[in-house]
Amino acid sequence: MTEQRSSQWYAGNDRNAYLHRAWMRRGIPSDAFDRPQIALANTASDLTPCNAHLNEVAESVKMGVYEAGGIPLNLPVVSLGETQVRPTAMLWRNMAAMAIEEMLRANPIDGVVLLGGCDKTIPSLLMAAASVDIPAVVIPGGPMLNGTFRGVPLGCGTDVWKLSEEVRAGKLSEKLFLKSESSMIRSRGHCNTMGTASTMAIMAEALGTVMPGLAGTPAPDSRLLETAHETGKLAVEMVREQRRPSDIITKESFHNAIVALAAIGGSTNAVVHLLAIAGRLGIDLSLDDFDRIGADVPLLVNLQPAGKYLMEDLFRAGGPLAVLQQVKDLLDPTAVTVTGRTLVSYLEDQEIWDRDVIRVREEPLIEEAGISVLYGNLAETGAIIKPAAASPELLQHRGRAVVFDSVEDLHERIDDPDLDVDATSVLVLRGCGPKGYPGMPEVANLPLPKKLLEQGVRDMVRICDGRMSGTAYGTVVLHVTPEAAAGGLLGLVEDGDEIVLDVEGRRLELNVPEEELQRRRVPDTTAGAFAAPSRGWEKLYVEHVQQADRGADLDFLVGATGPDVARESH
Repeated sequence: MTEQRSSQWYAGNDRNAYLHRAWMRRGIPSDAFDRPQIALANTASDLTPCNAHLNEVAESVKMGVYEAGGIPLNLPVVSLGETQVRPTAMLWRNMAAMAIEEMLRANPIDGVVLLGGCDKTIPSLLMAAASVDIPAVVIPGGPMLNGTFRGVPLGCGTDVWKLSEEVRAGKLSEKLFLKSESSMIRSRGHCNTMGTASTMAIMAEALGTVMPGLAGTPAPDSRLLETAHETGKLAVEMVREQRRPSDIITKESFHNAIVALAAIGGSTNAVVHLLAIAGRLGIDLSLDDFDRIGADVPLLVNLQPAGKYLMEDLFRAGGPLAVLQQVKDLLDPTAVTVTGRTLVSYLEDQEIWDRDVIRVREEPLIEEAGISVLYGNLAETGAIIKPAAASPELLQHRGRAVVFDSVEDLHERIDDPDLDVDATSVLVLRGCGPKGYPGMPEVANLPLPKKLLEQGVRDMVRICDGRMSGTAYGTVVLHVTPEAAAGGLLGLVEDGDEIVLDVEGRRLELNVPEEELQRRRVPDTTAGAFAAPSRGWEKLYVEHVQQADRGADLDFLVGATGPDVARESH
């Protein structure tokens, strides 16, 4: 084995080595400094409720690390709670990744176990690990158990959107709506729909960064702790064999992640996260890869928001590996995992135990379910839509724009009975991209106008430069680039303009003459709502954030720096 990275701190008899060792001598064995030092990058936080149980998971990891001869070191890192953080957790994904990266590089660490769950935590952990490139393995915290309400399963996130619209339509009382609150969040764990948290856990496994078979294990299931123990042992092995993220996360593993994303009906947020992770490794991944590789992949997982079941059902039905077994021929057989074996080698004996939850390849939920990438004058560098979550009849549509200049403008006017809107209109929300908000929030699944809800309308075409929750649904065009705040044509759309959506033709067009567009200027009400921070992280973010088609990472964080620290601290 090559010399351990931590020996740069602990080896030798000089003053600096003395200092590094002495302050760590708190009852540890005398040979501890010669063993692999394994950090547990732990996103447990009471303010990230989906990750609150990760301290318990960490204890199992520690036992595995000790058993394999390593030294486990708990390293609390920045934790982002999707449901709590304002204005949006996405604003701090890059900050969390940068902070984690620097702590991994700055400390005497040989390898790291990445403990995440809630939406931005796994992406930020993987971005950091990719940038430092020391041996790293992910443990997803797992989904919560199924909740029930009025005798039927209640999916967290997805059913919030459904039930809240029923209240606005006058079909459900506020009393019953509020009663569902405690029914929805039944146990520890992240969202139990195929939202972003579930999606990114499966993406991490498809990329090869999770011990195969772990993703999707419910948070309260004892098998999570069992595999956490085994992962601790694996982390020590990875250090001894110097198996690094750059050996595992390759263009081939991104191919497999894109296939998996389509087959599970995963969150559109995975697109921006996978692009950011690829950027940290210098891998040439683009929006077009998602369409080219994934657009024709069938949807096999019957989970909310595209289907009816929840993550606990997916686990009992065979889990993500059973899904991937059905599309094995579409996977790249050369991509390896943290164990050193290829991903496809784990698919041989995978069976489906409930064919309504996981469909066989010959009987998919939807024949072609991957992300579709749209281009046109409204999205010169791309926008995306998730056909599996959309209404088929709206995938080809012409309608007149009803424009909202900001989230505040939307909330103020959406339920105005005098709003000039009908079911064929196209709702446009701008100023919600990375620069404009800032942080690209999950607001693109605009609520429908109350007067249309009362008429029975439940979906409309919606266009936004922001994101939507992975638990959301509807015919929503997302991640429009360039965003309005970066000079995109979205900033010039006016009420009444005709917009053409053609998903089959991959088109998103504003049907307004070029000479008219040249005459227009961004309205003061639009520009006035763009973020203009004067200090701190928000200022740094707005000045350096890239557009969604590049992963919305900061421009100076693209590419990996590696693990080296040149200078001593004393």
